[in-house]
Amino acid sequence: MKGIWSGGIIGKLSDGLGEAAVRHRVIANNLSNLNTPGFKRSHLPFGSFLREAEGFRPVMTHPGHLPGKAREKGPGVVKDTATSMRSDGNNVDLDREMAELAMNQLYYQALAQQLNDRLGAARYVINEGRR
Repeated sequence: MKGIWSGGIIGKLSDGLGEAAVRHRVIANNLSNLNTPGFKRSHLPFGSFLREAEGFRPVMTHPGHLPGKAREKGPGVVKDTATSMRSDGNNVDLDREMAELAMNQLYYQALAQQLNDRLGAARYVINEGRR
């Protein structure tokens, strides 16, 4: 049996906050390697934690892969090896990373506000029961 805080909408909001935190770390890693020759950017597709939680499993593309394991940097993190922005092989675009960082920040804030509202409603019910 799932606990009151781990299931339902509160659990999904918590998963979304975790996903946004991982996406932030991936974007920060990309930005910190902006001038590293040969570095390839990574990204976390939207909803990757949700897909993994709902039973989505990556397809094994090589016999040496372990089934059901997370990829290189965590669930759903994908390295973009197809593009190259500069002659040194680096494909990090500062403008793109900053735009993704801003979008992720808005996503995180919206989820945090929703979670705060849900917990506030539960807090109200608990406190009103004491009167």
